Amino acid sequence: MSLIDDEVELPATVPSRPACRVGPVSLVRRTTMIAITAGLLLAAFLLLCINIGRGDFAISVPTVAEILFGGGTKVERFIVMDLRLPRALTALLTGLALGISGAIAQSILRNPLASPDLLGITAGASAAAVALIVLAGGGSFVGLLAVLGIPIAALIGGIATAVIIYALAWRGGVQGYRVVLIGIGFNAMLIAAIQWMLISADINDVARAQVWLNGSLNGSDWAQVWPVAIGVAVVGTIALISSFTLGALRLGDDNARSLGVRLQTGQATLLLAAVALASIATAAVGPIGFVALCAPQLALRMLRTAGPPILASGLVGAVLVVGSDVIARTILPVELPVGIVTSALGGPFLLYLLVRNNRKVSV
Repeated sequence: MSLIDDEVELPATVPSRPACRVGPVSLVRRTTMIAITAGLLLAAFLLLCINIGRGDFAISVPTVAEILFGGGTKVERFIVMDLRLPRALTALLTGLALGISGAIAQSILRNPLASPDLLGITAGASAAAVALIVLAGGGSFVGLLAVLGIPIAALIGGIATAVIIYALAWRGGVQGYRVVLIGIGFNAMLIAAIQWMLISADINDVARAQVWLNGSLNGSDWAQVWPVAIGVAVVGTIALISSFTLGALRLGDDNARSLGVRLQTGQATLLLAAVALASIATAAVGPIGFVALCAPQLALRMLRTAGPPILASGLVGAVLVVGSDVIARTILPVELPVGIVTSALGGPFLLYLLVRNNRKVSV
């Protein structure tokens, strides 16, 4: 038999991961990623129930879950739904926003140190809020100004700082290390400006600003929950829809262009979403340090993906903030603002990332 007449049967190609098609949309089903994400969602809900149940009037986790789904007595429903749930939901939504924000920033800039609290975005929001507190004064700081003034000022301050940093870092495109260096410089200047305002302000305004600057969830109510929930829902949905663009941007500028991504438009849209989420979180409860830095890196190591996953990073951020609030309220001898606990946990992780990056550069 000649070689031409022989029929060689080639092995059938089997996809490494099963595909899932819904109409024109085709997705890859990653079982491990789905399982870990579901586990994070369950952990966030469990911590939410624990946070709600702890207090002077203790309520068990099963009872809290029952009340959340419509059960329980009238007194228990009042304690859970009116007194404790707003604070717990604010913590969860804030952590979700910070986690997603950090994942977007680190993916676009391709730098694990690129987070809103290190780039100066959080400091810009804080500086605007502190300026409003100091300039408004104790007597006029009431009513609508107290409810809407600080969140709006913090949102404007964060976005304005991001625009300035982006413009200064622009040189035919945006480079990760250039943005990080400029952001660190801006962060230092804004912190100095905040300290100057605190030194020159009235002692009562300083006390109010100092509590806010430590990232406090005290006094959270439904008036705070709804703006954060709407902002996270809208901007977070945009970020999830743009996950393909984010994945392409992780491959580098040339590869992203070859995949049909409009580079500058995609970068600007996603960075604006990251800044908006960080500013919304800061406007709600004040600056909460290191969550946007740690959450994406923890999610990356848990799921072993090419870059920080958006949804899992948000869930890790929610777990960190709600868990830190449980520690700050019930485990420590004195109740502390949640931002102090997250900073104490995130500081060592920042040192780990710096040492790890230094070793990579040395190699």
